[in-house]
Amino acid sequence: MIDHLRDNGLGADPVCRVLGLSPSTYFARKKRPKSARRLRDEQLVPVIEQVHAESAGTYGTRRITRALRRKGVEVARCTVERLMAEHGLEGVIRGRRRRTTIPEPSAPRPPDLVDRNFTAARPDQLWVADVTYVRTWSGWAYVAFVLDVYSRMIVGWQIADHMRTELPLDALEMALWRRRIKKDSGLIHHSDRGSQHVSIRYTDRLADIGASASVGSVADSYDNAMAEAQNGTFKAELIEMQGPWKDPAQVERAIFQWITWYNEERLHSALDYVPPAEYERGFWQRQERVPQSA
Repeated sequence: MIDHLRDNGLGADPVCRVLGLSPSTYFARKKRPKSARRLRDEQLVPVIEQVHAESAGTYGTRRITRALRRKGVEVARCTVERLMAEHGLEGVIRGRRRRTTIPEPSAPRPPDLVDRNFTAARPDQLWVADVTYVRTWSGWAYVAFVLDVYSRMIVGWQIADHMRTELPLDALEMALWRRRIKKDSGLIHHSDRGSQHVSIRYTDRLADIGASASVGSVADSYDNAMAEAQNGTFKAELIEMQGPWKDPAQVERAIFQWITWYNEERLHSALDYVPPAEYERGFWQRQERVPQSA
């Protein structure tokens, strides 16, 4: 503050008198070498700001700490927290959700094969699917996701201005194509009991490739908790951070970029802070090292 007022022509001595400080103390402090902590802070702040910017402002203290360590920068989480607070940096905070699940009482209900145990031993063993929403100036847009439970990778997605069966079905088709799913793959597909996911067309498509359909309870978010959590991440890190949105076309372009970043670069806490694509590559590399039986 003294430096600021001094540079504006007030002089150091008058400012120090008003503040009750000794001018000699001020000038001695100016000549004192920077402490090791201050020098370290000055090195860390630009790197923290860079990581925060690369995440589009979504990373909080935990992920920035992990990202720095991946770059070879060893730093305590409390230090990152302090410097982020001093420079006005923070991660995203999730908000409330709009209801998109519309139960269909008359539709046959597949069994719940997951029972809230969202774990998998390999990729493409268990997928979860859900539909969420985005408000735009031209009306609501709806987004369907298909998520691989093992790696948390988004394997399929689609956006539309409606919630008919075609929306999640198109997301499913993308996932099947991208992952090259064939018959009798052992895949389990889990969703809530929304009318789209239990429709005849959707369940027939799962049956075509030999996938087992699994459905949770009506209007119970815990029965599809992983898909709900992924929707929350999508809303917090993209929709709320970069909105408002003009129309679904603008949202679609942004989703494509975000999913690429999410799958290839975003550090995931459930994966020991590595991106989903890297986590999957690690799985396949371990399989290649396993000796083949005769």
